[in-house]
Amino acid sequence: MRKQPPSPIVLFYFLSLLSLATVLMGWLLWPFATSIVLSYLLATIFDPVYRYLNRRMSAQFSSLVTCALIVLLIFVPVILLVGALSREAYDLFQLTKGTDLAAKFNEFVEGSALLAGFKGLLAGYGIRIEVAALGAEMAKFGGMFALFVYNQASAWAANILHFMFNFFMMVIIIFFLLIDRSRLLNYIMRLSPLPDEHEKRLISKFEEISTAILIGNGTCGLIQGVAGGMVFAFLGFSSPVIWGVVMGILAFLPIVGIALVMWPAILFLLLQGNVAQGLGLIIVYIFLTLVVEYMLKTKLVGGTVKMHLLLVFLAIIGGLQVFGVLGIIYGPMIVTGFLTLADIYMVDYDKCVKSIFYWKEGISPADRSDDEGFR
Repeated sequence: MRKQPPSPIVLFYFLSLLSLATVLMGWLLWPFATSIVLSYLLATIFDPVYRYLNRRMSAQFSSLVTCALIVLLIFVPVILLVGALSREAYDLFQLTKGTDLAAKFNEFVEGSALLAGFKGLLAGYGIRIEVAALGAEMAKFGGMFALFVYNQASAWAANILHFMFNFFMMVIIIFFLLIDRSRLLNYIMRLSPLPDEHEKRLISKFEEISTAILIGNGTCGLIQGVAGGMVFAFLGFSSPVIWGVVMGILAFLPIVGIALVMWPAILFLLLQGNVAQGLGLIIVYIFLTLVVEYMLKTKLVGGTVKMHLLLVFLAIIGGLQVFGVLGIIYGPMIVTGFLTLADIYMVDYDKCVKSIFYWKEGISPADRSDDEGFR
């Protein structure tokens, strides 16, 4: 006997209950949203390792070994980095607080023959630069930057219980995701009213972009940040860990990248008269740009991130402003979701929506010109 479809009242009542349950479920899981997202991304990246181990071991033991590998490769270095970053940020803050950086800047400007000549040249045209005021503003900016970094790093280091709890939650989530990720995706796809091909396309796009960001951009950013920090330490710059972290984050930006840190440092060395060190830093910058940025990143990422460079730039900057450091991941993922849905709409839903629009306007298909037609 064929089952009768539910009446509109029953259907509306059921969908209302389902919507309410979904909102409550989202409210319940919201405190763990970041842990769930990061856990899913890491489970996706390390899934090949789990599958390789699962050919020789049980699913539970393979997942346990993979989680141990994630802890050694990711979480332990992050803990060490946060500790070093907190100490260096504190030292930098004390430097900006306890010494007269404005006086040091004035001394640097007056001691540089090139800057003194440039200052005299501008004065000849009636343009006077107040070095003391400029030095005070730079010292103020340096203090604000050091305080911001110190507050962020010390918050991570001080709230160790919260960090350990999130870390423990992520390990548990990753453990079960490695085993049941395919079942979870199938369950979500069955709940979704979208066609299966659209759901698979969305999921594959999210996994592709997250893998490209974490493996491609993440690896290249790590290399550039570590190499840049080591070079800064060798050249005697203060707070090399902080500058290394800044360069690692800037490496995600496709337009400017580590140039925002490298070129001011190069200019500083050249103005000091350290021409050999300045030229050496230029060589290091060219090597990191050509080999890491244009060769290694191109090989790792390939054509996965099919977005305009300006859109990638804006997505990362906007993500950093809205979500903090994790905006490096969230920003491009949100843009990828929008672009994928827009492509699906233009291919499969454009005609339907426009037909409804023309029907409401009382326009028949014969009255439409070809340039108003559908793709």
